[in-house]
Amino acid sequence: MLTSLRLAQFRCFEQLSVELPEQGAIFLGDNAQGKTSLLEAICVLIRLSSPRTKTMRTMIRMDQTELGIAGQCWQQEQQVRYSRRGLTMQLQQEEVKKRSSYLSASGLVVWMGNEDLDLVRGSSESRRRYLDFLASQIDTGYRSALSRYKKCVKARNRLLKMESSQEDALRAYAEVMLEHGEYITSVRARLVKELEPEVSRAQQVVSGRPESVGMGYISGAGEDFRTRLEESYEQERRQRQTVVGPHRDELKLEINQLAAETYASEGQQRTLALALKLAQGELLKQQGECSPVYLLDDVFGELDPKRRNALIAYLPAQAQKFITTTHLDWLDDSLKGLKQWRVTAGQLS
Repeated sequence: MLTSLRLAQFRCFEQLSVELPEQGAIFLGDNAQGKTSLLEAICVLIRLSSPRTKTMRTMIRMDQTELGIAGQCWQQEQQVRYSRRGLTMQLQQEEVKKRSSYLSASGLVVWMGNEDLDLVRGSSESRRRYLDFLASQIDTGYRSALSRYKKCVKARNRLLKMESSQEDALRAYAEVMLEHGEYITSVRARLVKELEPEVSRAQQVVSGRPESVGMGYISGAGEDFRTRLEESYEQERRQRQTVVGPHRDELKLEINQLAAETYASEGQQRTLALALKLAQGELLKQQGECSPVYLLDDVFGELDPKRRNALIAYLPAQAQKFITTTHLDWLDDSLKGLKQWRVTAGQLS
């Protein structure tokens, strides 16, 4: 899937070139040495997205002005560069102007890390991002619709903060919100319905218990987005922001019919976070054009042996896996064949 990776001025890496085995690899080292940055670089190369930051400029190495990531992905050369002038992308040494064109030709990714606990304990924004990352890999039009919707809401909120906002402009933005918002809502609702049985199955296998998972999609647009927008007009004026729409969506999670955030134990919550990502991988495998690469950032050290072994067994055997860890005490026989690198201060050995 991913057979080589090259970095220039990315995070703590000044330069890096490494050939990657088709089974994947383990990156071993202390904290703050660059292990997670390697997985992040892979994610950006394949999906133009980082689970750690919203802006690419924060990934540029200190005191530098641009970064570069390249590699052989799914038998094609891919390259991403970012500087103050913006993002440039290449496929097979040919420049690609549109992100959508680059992404449609690229592969798929599942990211699993300790921060995934926010999917259960954190704000609704964390769960929306989870759905968005999955949807943008499966549905070719979703990323564009989401981007346009967010820009529209931001512009409309600026108008609402003005003392005398323009009514015609507000209504024009509302029409754009309706067009893209209804599309976003329909995709998210469908994915939640498809995810629920897969999440429940993964939860039972990894926990080793008959725990049922419930997933409830609560639309911030309601059943009739247009009517909700019209009814919220006075509230928008008071709060000076758009108060209904997909940007207010919520994903409710339950274990055995009780709210996971409130009533589940920490072990159940961690398992549910893993189950959400395992289900994401299953849907990508079913509906995507290729199997996803699994990026696992220091997840095994936080699990008890029973859940850890269950997780390793649940991961697709043929999937390429890149794993970071601070120690190898947990290493299972099924993963001992993976090539191992030690990462020290941005250097691999």
